[in-house]
Amino acid sequence: MENTERKHSFLSTPERSNIKHVVAVISGKGGVGKSFTSSYLAVCLKRRGYKVGILDADITGPSIPFAFNVKGPVYSDDQKYFYPIKSKTGIEIMSSNLLVDNPRDPLVWRGPMISTLIEQFYTEVIYDVDYLILDLAPGTSDISLTVFQKINLDAAVLVTSPQDLVSMVVEKSAKMCSLLNVPLLSIVENMAYVICPDCKKRIDIYGKNSLDLAKLFKIPVKEEIPFDADIASCMDKGDIENLNKDYLKNTVESIIKATN
Repeated sequence: MENTERKHSFLSTPERSNIKHVVAVISGKGGVGKSFTSSYLAVCLKRRGYKVGILDADITGPSIPFAFNVKGPVYSDDQKYFYPIKSKTGIEIMSSNLLVDNPRDPLVWRGPMISTLIEQFYTEVIYDVDYLILDLAPGTSDISLTVFQKINLDAAVLVTSPQDLVSMVVEKSAKMCSLLNVPLLSIVENMAYVICPDCKKRIDIYGKNSLDLAKLFKIPVKEEIPFDADIASCMDKGDIENLNKDYLKNTVESIIKATN
């Protein structure tokens, strides 16, 4: 196995950039609501009075601009450094979809090019944030390794869903955090259950997960988020900043407590 100890120099940000804390949102598995978690974490932190940005590190599958209904292009004042696009509430966003003429066109790139772009999103963009949320692509290869080894992370949030198959894959990301000494503050289990609209009874559609990753990796916070049509509606309409649910409250508190 590759030696993954954090004995290296982290990337530097531009002199005019101000990033106080960096939090990665990770999952070994796709389709578990990672981009929703990243987006709503940013929204909740913004509502608490913090300056927040999102670096969309899912280069070939970017979702963040869609969730916030922001469009490019991004601008530079000196042809070297760029400025993120701001959402309607002032959340700073940088994404590959803000660089292309047609956001529906694919970026058909190899791993090294993707990793280089992520580095540029950190070293050549002027942020002014208390918290920079990194929305990572699924998996534990090039993208995650670039972020974990080259960006000084304060913490990570792990995203999963209740199926055992998903947990088995997500466990790989948890182990990667352990190998690289990145503290896991929270695990968010999306699509955990549904509330019957008639009897209000909780229904565990996928059953109970037999692998308790929170317990296994001593993750202090575990959140369960149900199937909620309001989440899908707000994400699809690019209106995530108007979602007002009591989700991710404990995760937000753990991030603030760990970084202050």
